[in-house]
Amino acid sequence: MNRFGFPDLGIGIGLRASHFGEILSQWPQLDWFEVLSENYMDTGGRPRWVLDQVAERYPVVLHGVSLSIGSTDPLDREYLRKLKALALRTRARWVSDHLCWTGVLGRNTHDLLPLPYDEATLRHVVARVKQVQDVLERPIAIENPSSYLAFASSMMSEWEFLARLAEAADCALLFDVNNVYVSAFNHGFEPERYIDAIPADRVVQYHLAGHTHKGTHIVDTHSGPALAAVWALYARACARSGPVSTLFEWDEAIPSFDEVRAEAAKAAPLRGSPALATGTHGA
Repeated sequence: MNRFGFPDLGIGIGLRASHFGEILSQWPQLDWFEVLSENYMDTGGRPRWVLDQVAERYPVVLHGVSLSIGSTDPLDREYLRKLKALALRTRARWVSDHLCWTGVLGRNTHDLLPLPYDEATLRHVVARVKQVQDVLERPIAIENPSSYLAFASSMMSEWEFLARLAEAADCALLFDVNNVYVSAFNHGFEPERYIDAIPADRVVQYHLAGHTHKGTHIVDTHSGPALAAVWALYARACARSGPVSTLFEWDEAIPSFDEVRAEAAKAAPLRGSPALATGTHGA
């Protein structure tokens, strides 16, 4: 059990509009859904109605891409207010976002930009994570991003930075195994070193996904099935943490609900416990 007492929800997938029809007509067997926070914070009408229906039948967690926890801009209090309201409305089990910055001076690049891993940045991000948790009145889970560039001024590895952040801010971790694989190739480190350095008792969720290999670099596209090497890293992580809520991301050329669910189900025998995902929610 993680130190926050967050439950192992089993195996889930992301709630995507292309699957609304299948979900509403069948209420398929699935353990839980992850919801992109920004898609529903300012949205009414049918999308919000669908989310309400889903949240009545399945556990839901919120996953954001615009918190910009590493930015030097002041925290967006209106954004946090809306995020807190959405979490309450959906009875979200937890809320997560990325270790990154997304813009400056009020401009949003709509990308997850890397940070310099040094002491000054660590102090800055720790303080901001604490503020966010105070506003939301709950721990948040910070996700390791995939990256393509690194700062020459960095004084520590990403895994050391992330582990120290989690300890100093007393936050949870959403550990993306595919992102570890992507960044390891792009920056030339051993992904196993990253896996073994993460405080396992702070991991409340795993992400898995496919990616696009460009030869000289890998792009985290969330497309297609995961590689066998990514599944192997996931098994290594689970051996340290025990069974943890696991989500498969598929965001490009999204196939049918059943195909995404089948890919996610590959996690079941690797989770390190006979108490596998039951798929009891839904119809």
